[in-house]
Amino acid sequence: MSETIVIGADGVEQIPLKSYTEKAYLDYSMYVILDRALPNIADGLKPVQRRIVYAMSELGLKSNAKHKKSARTVGDVIGKFHPHGDSAVYEAMVLMSQSFSYRYPLIDGQGNWGSPDDPKSFAAMRYTESKLTKYAEVLLSELGQGTVDWVPNFDGQMDEPATLPARVPNILLNGTTGIAVGMATDIPPHNLREVVSACIHLLDEPNASIAALCEHVKGPDFPTDAEIITPAEDLRKMYESGRGSLRMRALWQDEGEDIVITSLPHQASGSKVLEQIAQQMQAKKLPMVVDLRDESDHENPTRLVVIPRSNRVDKQAVMNHLFATTDLERSYRVNMNVIGLDGRPQVKGLDKILTEWLEIRTATTRRRLEFRLDKVLKRLHILDALLIAFLNIDEVIAIIREEDQPKPVLMSRFGITDTQAEAVLELKLRHLAKLEEMKIRGEQDELAAERDNLELTLGSTRRMKTLVRKELLAAAEEFGDDRRSPLVAREEARAFSEEDIVAAEPVTVILSEMGWIRSGKGHEIDPLSLSYKAGDRYKLSARGKSNQPVIILDSTGRTYTVAAHTLPSARGQGEPLTGRINPPSGVGFMGMMMGSDEGHYLLASDAGYGFIAKLSDLQSKNKAGKAALTLPKGALVLPPVAIADMASSHVVAVTTEGRMLIFPVGDLPLMPRGKGNKMIGIPSARVANREEYVTAVAIFSERDTLKVISGKRHLSLKFSELEHYLGERGRRGHKLPRGFQKVDALQTIAAGK
Repeated sequence: MSETIVIGADGVEQIPLKSYTEKAYLDYSMYVILDRALPNIADGLKPVQRRIVYAMSELGLKSNAKHKKSARTVGDVIGKFHPHGDSAVYEAMVLMSQSFSYRYPLIDGQGNWGSPDDPKSFAAMRYTESKLTKYAEVLLSELGQGTVDWVPNFDGQMDEPATLPARVPNILLNGTTGIAVGMATDIPPHNLREVVSACIHLLDEPNASIAALCEHVKGPDFPTDAEIITPAEDLRKMYESGRGSLRMRALWQDEGEDIVITSLPHQASGSKVLEQIAQQMQAKKLPMVVDLRDESDHENPTRLVVIPRSNRVDKQAVMNHLFATTDLERSYRVNMNVIGLDGRPQVKGLDKILTEWLEIRTATTRRRLEFRLDKVLKRLHILDALLIAFLNIDEVIAIIREEDQPKPVLMSRFGITDTQAEAVLELKLRHLAKLEEMKIRGEQDELAAERDNLELTLGSTRRMKTLVRKELLAAAEEFGDDRRSPLVAREEARAFSEEDIVAAEPVTVILSEMGWIRSGKGHEIDPLSLSYKAGDRYKLSARGKSNQPVIILDSTGRTYTVAAHTLPSARGQGEPLTGRINPPSGVGFMGMMMGSDEGHYLLASDAGYGFIAKLSDLQSKNKAGKAALTLPKGALVLPPVAIADMASSHVVAVTTEGRMLIFPVGDLPLMPRGKGNKMIGIPSARVANREEYVTAVAIFSERDTLKVISGKRHLSLKFSELEHYLGERGRRGHKLPRGFQKVDALQTIAAGK
């Protein structure tokens, strides 16, 4: 970016504000990304974590040392390496000590370091004490062996390690989260044994596929016993791209009549889960649960007891609802964004992370061996001079006693270097004992053998791989443990619907002529005997269960849905239906339907058209309803008729001309909406002029009796007596007997009644 720098009259540089702010923000962004928020692939630590671990090692707080006040560590960190707030440093320190946050904690703390229920409830640093854990050795044991680069600290007065020489891929073992500028990282923790196994496989097969590595790394392994329920295929895709998500579900068991939750998902709070369940109970969304208890203690860190209303409650269904609506099941984002070998942040898949880490580990091992070889060669160099001095001790002593400058004389006389001569001059008298020659020769032999072995290893790629493999296995043997988070395939949790929550009691829903609706318990209610407002009377009723919706059909063919359990009691006079739905002005209500979602109804118009509809297709969440029955010109809606048995039922249609036609229900189409097909043949012109139309329709089976009502007359006919009226759908039908030409209604009397 080119920028214009102007030197003012006072000699001050002037640059455009845009250029200055762009550069300042870019510098800040790079600092946050590289030196604050993202971990390094080499040791899996952010700078603050690395500085805490290093400062503690410098204070001598190894795993075998005594605990010391945390404030002392924090003071060293911010005073020497990390010039930021003490609270930020201490919180990072606390996180590394929490066994419920870190899979393999780096700090061993004494005092209050927070709890799984409230990780932020830790005591102040002046009260707590800490030291490094045994596991921290995998990061520090090779630090003083020339394995890493050192960089100046913030004020240049001392050096600090750029990274720590991790003996295992800590980047995956403990994972990390961080938010930088324009990017973030979310790496889940993993099991040490599984990751080491994958590393060894990658050493043998450098081009191993993700699928092959997933045979070793089954999935993340959190510091909790809760289940990981993400399918294996999704986990594989996550490891391929470095991005994805996973889900964890709490563990529970059936203890008598109680549900006992024994393990929560990672970072889920037991008190918050109980609060979420209690809120649902107060809102009457969980009527099958009557009480909650928190029985967690030192021996049982998680023990939440949910008490069902009775032993008839389906506990699995209750838990599925709680998994779907509370923190008993949680999703975790995965975004494996790390600072790689090239020093740049990048989202990497499992194979790239392990491959790059193995490159770093191999380079670290090589540096350690070279450092040791250099030490061995220097020591051998010194031992050669000591042996010469020992074999010529009298002459050496004489030179030292007699010469003013003994060093050059020794170098000239015995052909030794300056370093060797210095070592001879610093030789102590106690080392002139008779056994000293044997010690020198013994040490020479040992170091010569070590030198040969080091040179062989450094010169052989195969030997180097073998050494890396051996050290990985040793670390896995020392620090590895069994998987904690089981990988289990589970069905997706489903929350209770409103119908599931409401008790399924028989109810009768009644609608009056003036549009007042109410609901009474039981099916024995006689709607005609109920009291109505002055000038009002009974119009429609439907029988069903309290957890079923009531579907109302209006005179335009639209359907509306009302929840039966929310309706006022039939002991009163109800409430206006228009307060719950929003129908067009001036419409009337032609029918009410109730039943299961799979129930079937015949919807028809008096033009002679109709179709079969499932109740689930007629439901609407919209107050304005939904269009269900399309009316031909001049036609009106007929009341809907329930169909109990689709296989053996027949449709009966009667017109104003006294014509009746009977045909199988199966001849009509099953549709969610529409006009339907012609049931009985009536010319459309006659319907439009209201000269002829359908007066009644009914559904009956071969076992039922059909009752034809005409004024005060009625005619009961069995199926065998109706053969004359059987025909194909759409025919004109045959005329009823004299006196029944004007049919008012059709009734179906079920067999046995």
